[in-house]
Amino acid sequence: MKGIIFTAFLDMSEELYGYKLVDELIEESNLPSKGVYTAIGTYDFSEMETLLMNLSRKVNAPPNSLLETFGKYLFSVLSKTYPYFFARITTSFDLLISVDSHIHVEVRKLYPDAELPHFEVTRVAENILWMDYHSDRNMNALAYGLIQQCICHYGEKATISQQVLEDKQNATRFEIVIEP
Repeated sequence: MKGIIFTAFLDMSEELYGYKLVDELIEESNLPSKGVYTAIGTYDFSEMETLLMNLSRKVNAPPNSLLETFGKYLFSVLSKTYPYFFARITTSFDLLISVDSHIHVEVRKLYPDAELPHFEVTRVAENILWMDYHSDRNMNALAYGLIQQCICHYGEKATISQQVLEDKQNATRFEIVIEP
């Protein structure tokens, strides 16, 4: 997992819960990296799992709730760090449709070792989009938060529902309905 994800997670945690708690979190997590991350480095996903579970315990919040909050935070970080991904895009659907076909292609050019989720996108109607999220990491709540913040970023309102796709391994469908 890329270091930018770790640095953003720790930054969000510090903003929400303070430096002292984050320092304790890193110390108590006994991480191989010692909690020292660079944005361009690559780190084992198990460190994120450890940080998430320990933060969940420390602040008494469900891991999925923290992941959803992190997804919203991460969208803001990514939109500031990589503004060219957002250039000339005017709607949330335009951005969401481009995740696999454009954004992840560019991310792989920058970080060939990046392990990214896969999205299959279907435009069901003018205001309805299905995003099928595929990942062995099962971070659906993170994807949900990213989608929510994407919609907010473009000043839109939407209803988002989730459904586990039983016929596909490690897949969740997000149905996004933009309100008129």
